[in-house]
This record gives sequence, structure tokens and C-alpha cells, in this order.
Amino acid sequence: FFPFFTYRALIFPLLIRAGKPTPFFTFVLALLFCVYNGYLQGRSLSNYAKYPSGWLKDPCFITGIIGWLVGMAINIHSDHILRNLRKPGEMGYKIPRGGMFEYVSGANFFGEILEWFGFALACCTIESLAFALCTLFILGSRAKQHHQ
Repeated sequence: FFPFFTYRALIFPLLIRAGKPTPFFTFVLALLFCVYNGYLQGRSLSNYAKYPSGWLKDPCFITGIIGWLVGMAINIHSDHILRNLRKPGEMGYKIPRGGMFEYVSGANFFGEILEWFGFALACCTIESLAFALCTLFILGSRAKQHHQ
């Protein structure tokens, strides 16, 4: 959970090239959503979730962690492909190739969706499932727009 947020909040912004500016209101909404979601997930896991002593060896937890790791790897690799589509100064639309882009047009979105469903499976809480479903609906609609 923490490695993804470290990548997304600290590393990814330093790697992207200058593009269209993000409207301040959009930034504030995204920040509020992430802060609230982080609080909700953390509070759920630390105060309410109860796991048996062998939970870390449970197939549900192991499958979820593997899904989360694979999703994060797909997401990071897809971001790398997208960042390097055009040479500096080059304009125009380019179709991404390589990695999961050979199978789905929104590989970055697919990776993040897989990541959060893996997290939900590993945690088995209603809050983690709610976040995975929100991610599916939000990124799924963005993926559909990008595909068209």
C-alpha cells in the first residue's frame, strides 16, 4: 500500500514531462479524495478489521498481495511507456506499444484497477472493496474514453 503511494505521490510527478496544467480545483478534489480514502482505509484496518492468526498464510491474502504487486508493476511499466511515447518537442497522438498495451488500450488503468482489487482481496474489508469498485468505475470510464 505504502510503496504505491510513494511512487504515485513522490516519484511519478518527478518523472513526467511538462504537459497540460491541472486545474487547481481538480487538484484539491483529488487531494481531498486521497486524504479521506487513506484515512478510511487506515482506520478500517487498524480499528475494525479482525484477522485470524494465520491470515498472512491464507490463500485469499496471498492471492490479493500477488494481484496488488502485479497490478503495481503493470501500472509503473505502463506509465514508463506513456512517458516515453514522444521525443522532447514532438507533438501529435501516438498509440502506445509494448507491455500490457499489446492486450488492452488502457494498460495503466488496468494495472491500477488490478492493484486495488488485489488490495481488497488481501484486506477483505468493505472499505477496501468500496475503493476498488470506485477505482473500477472511475478509471473504467476514463479507459473507455481513451480507447475511443
